[in-house]
Amino acid sequence: MPAPTRRPTGLLPTLLPLVRALALGAVVVPASIVVPAAAVAREGGEGRCELRAGDRVILLGDAFLEREGERGAIETALVATHPGAGLTIRNLGWSGDTVWAEARGVFDAPSAGYARMIELVGSLEPTVVLVAYGRNESFAGPAGVAAFRTQLATLCRDLRALRGDDPPRLVLVTPPPFEATPPLPAAIAAARNEALAAYAAAIRAVASDERAGVVDLFASLEGAAPPGERLTENGIHMSHAGYDAAAAVFAAAFGRPVSGDFAGRSSALREAVVAKNRLFFHRWRPANETYLFLFRRHEQGNNAVEIPQFDPLVAEAEATVRTLAEEPR
Repeated sequence: MPAPTRRPTGLLPTLLPLVRALALGAVVVPASIVVPAAAVAREGGEGRCELRAGDRVILLGDAFLEREGERGAIETALVATHPGAGLTIRNLGWSGDTVWAEARGVFDAPSAGYARMIELVGSLEPTVVLVAYGRNESFAGPAGVAAFRTQLATLCRDLRALRGDDPPRLVLVTPPPFEATPPLPAAIAAARNEALAAYAAAIRAVASDERAGVVDLFASLEGAAPPGERLTENGIHMSHAGYDAAAAVFAAAFGRPVSGDFAGRSSALREAVVAKNRLFFHRWRPANETYLFLFRRHEQGNNAVEIPQFDPLVAEAEATVRTLAEEPR
């Protein structure tokens, strides 16, 4: 696989104002959350957001998805609205990541991390891949949009090539907006969202070109917080209320909207989802990864044989999730 085309450098000067700003200082789906119709439009053919019985779903993206693994809001909404479907969902979110897999390179070049990412996704034999990138890339500003769009399209094609004549269905997710929540000043949040809007537009364009579905968080979440709540913890990272709102957008995009006190009806399921995600996280990102699989594997690589022992534990936890998903709520 050819190495991904690198994006423009020079992110640090754009990132510093946000860093300085930060230095200053149960899924509940409220009835007040209104999902814009445009954000949940479902097209026919390959561009449709749809989950089918037996689907194996990969969540691939940055911190938004990695933190979802510990919240479980989005996954809970998807499995609860598809009871009996026997869904398998695997979260491969990685904080700080981009479409170039820059965070996944660890001690290697991003191209090595990208290759490992594609190989890992392929080993899980997905039928659906949800791709959520664009926030980190947006710090490159207008100059970085073209490179981002090109690499996102490359990623889509590389993912589809994994299964030959039966490629996975793709759903692209636009990033949630920044929020004027302390310590992030309103002026910086507005500037960041102005830049992010161009990347969200690029994601929608790639989805159209690649006939992928879209979950449009950027268009849907602004102003979606319930009274007295914030969508983020710090203007950037989603709060519990933010993930609840995002879960409502996902459910609606897949044609199975949720409403009311969904948390009260789904708390046990959500706990089971989080427990399963924690087990799988240790399966694919063990704490001693460098010693087990990377450049220091000559020291402790013999212990790598223990990692597959997580598989039956994950399978057992997944069975619990499926059972709870079928309970009426």
